[in-house]
Amino acid sequence: MAADAPAKFGRPDLLPDLGVKQHDGLHFWQFMVAGSIAGLVEHTAMFPVDTLKTRMQAGSPPCQPPLGLRQVLRGILATEGPLGLYRGVGAMSLGAGPAHAVYFSVYELSKESLSRGNPNNPFAHAASGVLATVASDAVFTPMDTVKQRLQLKSSPYKGVADCVTRVLRGEGIRAFFASYKTTVLMNAPYTAVHFATYEAAKRGLMEISPESASDERVVVHATAGAAAGALAAALTTPLDVVKTQLQCQGVCGCDRFSSSSTGEVIRAIIRRDGYAGLLRGWKPRMLFHAPAAAICWSTYEATKSFFQDLNDQK
Repeated sequence: MAADAPAKFGRPDLLPDLGVKQHDGLHFWQFMVAGSIAGLVEHTAMFPVDTLKTRMQAGSPPCQPPLGLRQVLRGILATEGPLGLYRGVGAMSLGAGPAHAVYFSVYELSKESLSRGNPNNPFAHAASGVLATVASDAVFTPMDTVKQRLQLKSSPYKGVADCVTRVLRGEGIRAFFASYKTTVLMNAPYTAVHFATYEAAKRGLMEISPESASDERVVVHATAGAAAGALAAALTTPLDVVKTQLQCQGVCGCDRFSSSSTGEVIRAIIRRDGYAGLLRGWKPRMLFHAPAAAICWSTYEATKSFFQDLNDQK
């Protein structure tokens, strides 16, 4: 990787100059493009697993036991066919690209600023991940709400436009952000654990075999990303259940809550399903995030390498 170069900001400028080189020898816009590509590849590849997770977490009809992963999969394939696993993928595509562009560019800028020349600072990696998720969740949450409502069994919406229009008319724009606080509460620790684990695992794997690190960097990034994604997903499943129920409330028989309070939703889930209800969907969540993180990080780092080579040639 190219030597780190400090970011330079003009005093009167509030936003970074898109043409100025940032660290890793890349421009700011190149981080955004790399992040956008990584997000789209990750979410498209793993979308069927995300659909299974959403169905499991949204809740079962009254007086019926919660469905398991295999039951949900068989049910979708039997009644909706394979395409049922991709319902809502359009909303995901509209949100994932811009959100990941913000996510990775904010992370890179924050990491460079907070690390203060120490590339092995886990606090800087964790704090940068938190700042990245606060910014990106503001972009992604509205489309994530649309995506999850489209993923529900017997969803009443015909598509992205129909869902957006009907939610705006019936519930107002606040409905798109009902889960934002919970999403940030979930993703802040998720990204803190994820980025710190990823950077540490990547560094450890490269130290094991430094002579072949450059030749095996895709494997290193994928392995470190999978480990980081699995650990972070397991620790934050309860908050992901809360987020899903807030986004899908009142649709297809899902409970409706009097407020978007995380505590209220947690208490309602425990009263209805016990503490096990907070762990619903943990299997597909880990099955999603481990390979998704591997795909995302390897795609992101590969795109960064492409831009680095391109800049070096210039």
